[in-house]
Amino acid sequence: MSPQKAGVALLLLFAISGKAQSDTANIKSYADQVMIRANLDTNIESYVFSEGENRDENKRIFSINNKTKISFSIDYKIISATLAFAPRFFPDNKDNELKGNSSYTDFSFRFFPKRFIQTLYYKNVKGFYLENMQDVVPGWKEGIDPHIQFPDLRVQSFGGSTAYVLNKNFSARSIYTQGEWQKNSGGSWVPFLDYDLTVFSNIVDEQKNKEYQYKIGANMGYFYNWVIGKKVNIAPYLALGFGGKFSSFRDSAAGGSKVNAQYFTMRMEGGLHVGYNTDRFLFGGKMNFGASAYEQRKNETIENNNLYGLLYIGYRFAPPKVVKKTYDNIQKKIPIL
Repeated sequence: MSPQKAGVALLLLFAISGKAQSDTANIKSYADQVMIRANLDTNIESYVFSEGENRDENKRIFSINNKTKISFSIDYKIISATLAFAPRFFPDNKDNELKGNSSYTDFSFRFFPKRFIQTLYYKNVKGFYLENMQDVVPGWKEGIDPHIQFPDLRVQSFGGSTAYVLNKNFSARSIYTQGEWQKNSGGSWVPFLDYDLTVFSNIVDEQKNKEYQYKIGANMGYFYNWVIGKKVNIAPYLALGFGGKFSSFRDSAAGGSKVNAQYFTMRMEGGLHVGYNTDRFLFGGKMNFGASAYEQRKNETIENNNLYGLLYIGYRFAPPKVVKKTYDNIQKKIPIL
């Protein structure tokens, strides 16, 4: 079974517990409210290729030029949807002459049936440049000399994760989407599976090349929500995991024959969330990082690193009658909602 089919199967199993979370002694739910949020974040996504015994000296860092993103989110009941993009009017997204043109689009859904967290996403990134030019070209000057650019290098990812909160008195949703408010400080272990299909494509010597990578991993994370007073919370988390990556591509050097490979992967992610919450208005910030790595060949490691800070502001309001009626009708046909 592919990772995508496994995710769909797990998602369907949640139908038996698909009602939205209601208030408990420790958790206040905003499921009956529509919440809209605007987010501003600095996205630094890069792929690091290291080889040889001294990998720091033989490292190549491929990054995207778009460093600042805007995203808009809407939450209602157990659904949270976010659309992110990188507009070109930000100064960090404009330096095309030296770093080339990059595009970024990210679309994600989150479902919160009971203590499960189901995430599905699509990400499309195109246009990379070699970031550490000073390590490759002697005498290269930052801000004056152009970077080596890969305008046709494109990375598309379709994936998701399935998590379960072990502590019933802990609200992961208060950290992920602010769809709830945890009244008292506390933490929880959160085991989760992550899975995705990633397609790498590029044009080299007028020939289009593609590589398909399937990944599935098992992770364990710990989240803590420190509640200060009635309106402020500080929430750090850290997760570690391991899994497998399965690659498929056609080797032009071998006459176009298909090559399959398997790799062992390691992953680490973490972050810190600081938020201010009322029944109507909310705002806050996050700092998150993620890193995964695998050894492609002996003495050759590939890493995918992501680091970003995020600022958000949101507002909650009663759902319009047409929204509530439409959702109720859909819920009758799709019990998971």
